Amino acid sequence: MSAERFDCHYCKESLLGKKYILKEDTQYCVKCYESLFANCCDGCSQPIGCNSKDLSYKERHWHDQCFNCAKCSRSLVEKAFAAKDELLLCTECYSHEYSSKCHTCKKTVMPGSRKMEYKGNSWHETCFLCQRCQQPIGTKSFIPKDNSYFCVQCYEKQFAYQCCACKKAITTGGVTYQDKPWHRDCFLCIGCKRQLAGQRFTSRENYPYCLDCFSNLYAKKCVGCTKPITNLAGAKYISFEERQWHSECFTCMQCSVSLVGRGFLTQRDDILCTDCGREK
Repeated sequence: MSAERFDCHYCKESLLGKKYILKEDTQYCVKCYESLFANCCDGCSQPIGCNSKDLSYKERHWHDQCFNCAKCSRSLVEKAFAAKDELLLCTECYSHEYSSKCHTCKKTVMPGSRKMEYKGNSWHETCFLCQRCQQPIGTKSFIPKDNSYFCVQCYEKQFAYQCCACKKAITTGGVTYQDKPWHRDCFLCIGCKRQLAGQRFTSRENYPYCLDCFSNLYAKKCVGCTKPITNLAGAKYISFEERQWHSECFTCMQCSVSLVGRGFLTQRDDILCTDCGREK
């Protein structure tokens, strides 16, 4: 009986006593396997034979000795690297060519390192400092002023007005009354404690009052309707013998005709028009 043949599946040459490669349960000689299946090295354009390591990245392949930085030619095997425009670069070359520079120390901000960015500028995390306390701001809130940056606490200490009511810093908004700063929430009517910011108000002895409180506490009362008389809105009123009336309330006690700009007579506490006065 003749011995069973053991040939290369592609070229049919005998593989007895020779090195061969199995692929999907089919044997190939080395030459045929590399011709049919070996990947082409992206670096040297030669096949990556079965005796070489095949390093791959995004469907591209390299011999291990060809897997180098495109800029400095140092090996990238088992090292961090970055890709730029189809080129593979070591982190040092990539940083030098493409990474942002720290706005403070002017050194490269290395890929993967923590950095701060604001209005197109970049900083190492340890270089982005509060101008006043010189501590890293990190992820905390900050306030820019005159090309410098301050943590909130330092900004309040150095620049913010202090509310004359609560003595705390005014960081946003606020109102000014008698040349003194107030938080909007602290500027209240001395009577009812209602917030006055954005509302009409008046003052007495340097204390602010809403119109209602001021009228109830200090305004003279109309003899006609007994309601407060206030000229805060430019309202006119009539005064006679220490008594006051709203203009619309200054009418004849008997016929109710308006007495504004007309002659009138008095009868005890009553005010009468001249016609009604004569009838009496």
